[in-house]
Amino acid sequence: MLAEFLTDWPMWASLVVVCAAIGFYMADRWSMELVSVCVIAALLVLFTLPGAHGEDGAPITAQDLLSGFGNPALITIMALLVVGQGLFQTGALEGPTKALLSGYDRRPMLTLLLAFFAVFAISAFVNNTPIVIMFLPVMSAIAQRMKTPASRLMMPLSFISIFAGMTTLIGTSTNLLAAEAFQRIDGRQLGFFDQTPMGLILAAAGMIYLLIFSRFLLPMREGLTEDMAPTSSKQFLAQIEVTHGHFLEGKKPVAGMFLDLPDMTVRMIQRGERAFLPPYEDLALQPGDLVIVAATRGAIQNVLARQPDFLQQVWQAAGGDLDEGGRPRRLSLTEAVIAPGSRMVGRTVEMLGFRRLTRAVTLGIQRRSRMIRSKLGEIRLESGDTLLMCGPPDAFLELRQSRDLILLEWSQTEIPLTGKALAPRIIALILVVTAASGILSILHASVLGAVAMLVTGCLNYRQASRSLDLRIFLVIGAALAMGMALEKTGAAGMIAHSVVNLASPFGTLAVLSSLFLAVALLTNLLSNAATAILFSPIALSAAAELHVADPLPFLLAVIYGANCSFATPIAYQTNMLVMGPGHYRFGDFVRFGGPLVFVLWCVFTLFASWRFDL
Repeated sequence: MLAEFLTDWPMWASLVVVCAAIGFYMADRWSMELVSVCVIAALLVLFTLPGAHGEDGAPITAQDLLSGFGNPALITIMALLVVGQGLFQTGALEGPTKALLSGYDRRPMLTLLLAFFAVFAISAFVNNTPIVIMFLPVMSAIAQRMKTPASRLMMPLSFISIFAGMTTLIGTSTNLLAAEAFQRIDGRQLGFFDQTPMGLILAAAGMIYLLIFSRFLLPMREGLTEDMAPTSSKQFLAQIEVTHGHFLEGKKPVAGMFLDLPDMTVRMIQRGERAFLPPYEDLALQPGDLVIVAATRGAIQNVLARQPDFLQQVWQAAGGDLDEGGRPRRLSLTEAVIAPGSRMVGRTVEMLGFRRLTRAVTLGIQRRSRMIRSKLGEIRLESGDTLLMCGPPDAFLELRQSRDLILLEWSQTEIPLTGKALAPRIIALILVVTAASGILSILHASVLGAVAMLVTGCLNYRQASRSLDLRIFLVIGAALAMGMALEKTGAAGMIAHSVVNLASPFGTLAVLSSLFLAVALLTNLLSNAATAILFSPIALSAAAELHVADPLPFLLAVIYGANCSFATPIAYQTNMLVMGPGHYRFGDFVRFGGPLVFVLWCVFTLFASWRFDL
């Protein structure tokens, strides 16, 4: 026994490293990036020791362990993040999101269910990673309308897309890998809908679990989005000048409200020397009118995003320049507070020459003490006033050192250039169609999509690099390195064969159930693709040893188990994608996704005898 242990010590050492990594991830005392780097370093050191080799006696090199950083799955995820950033920067999803949310006030629960149903229906036939990316802003918007943290919706979004992957042959690449093993070993092809009946049963059970337990087990964690939420109710006084060809020219109020200025209160209309106060009746706006409105930052930003020409007009009218190519600049919104003792106190924006002084345009002023009805340029600034400023991002970098303004950097957001929304929609559609139809692999389609986003100007290189999440890159790379160590040293194979040998005396159903559970647990440590490749031959050989007439149920047990990647964020790429927007920690997936794995195992065990006539 001791001699065998000494011979197989690399296998046991790899298991120790993996267990330690999971423990450190769950402890959440150190960042996931730091833990991931330490895991990779530990494995590199481990396999440089004398006698450290794989199961076949071949050495496990640094190239083997670091190959995960060049893994097609990881490159695909990075490319899809760039595509998702392009969709976000251009506001390409704003229209579909608003269409979906238009009925939220009347039927909130139906809207949420429709969104989840759309994710499930599309993910059954299309790689679910881009689908999750496309629905992230939708779920964020629904969470804001529900006045609930995004953490209550993001994990269910990922899990529902994974449920859908269980239902068809092309739902995930895992299914295709298992089908390839089935054809190679048994000479049979897995049908497109062979896994659908049991897959739908498991998906239904999973959705019931989400519906019941999400309110108890999911965290109510306040993140950056929620921290900013209280400021969304602040009312800024803003000024809109109507010019020739302006979107407000000739517009009349309906019941005292201007429909082209949603969620805004028009406090005054200045026409020459005459000021019109509400209520407004039979008043058509003319060029030269100044419309003084009170609105939240969100309402102002929505109007600017819908009317990019108006935004550029405001910018250039204040003396703003174009970029090097003569095109409108990318502009950002941010808030700044007039500091106590500031030289700006008592002076107006026009007196200060604010555009020349700060390279930014003041769009609105917020003052808590009283309601203001006057032109923006006539308001004398007071200490504590909050200015809503618009300008190029580099202009705000220069204001960090200002003693007159306190820049609220957390509030800075870029205004989407919705005039370019068509190009990213076409790119995303081509990506999905070519990947789903098999014209291109998901890797090639996603990389070409990312390049197209850059070439067409949907986002610049700085925005693209900002979308490449270092945490996702390091965590997935470390997970693939751990999977490589377990596979090469024979640890994964030992676990698989032990499960089959222990369950075989108790009959076919016990072996099926044990296979499902072993695969479901291991898929949360290895990648689901590696688990499917590893267990498919084992499952088919187990069926042969038990003299089962049809080995298909054994293969399906592997497929369903490999798709149970709910218990860790490293189990599947969609879990990593929702981790940031949902403000999740490693332990949140264990707490909510871990029980789900066992629920699906129980449901599979209960229905397998009926479904497969065992």
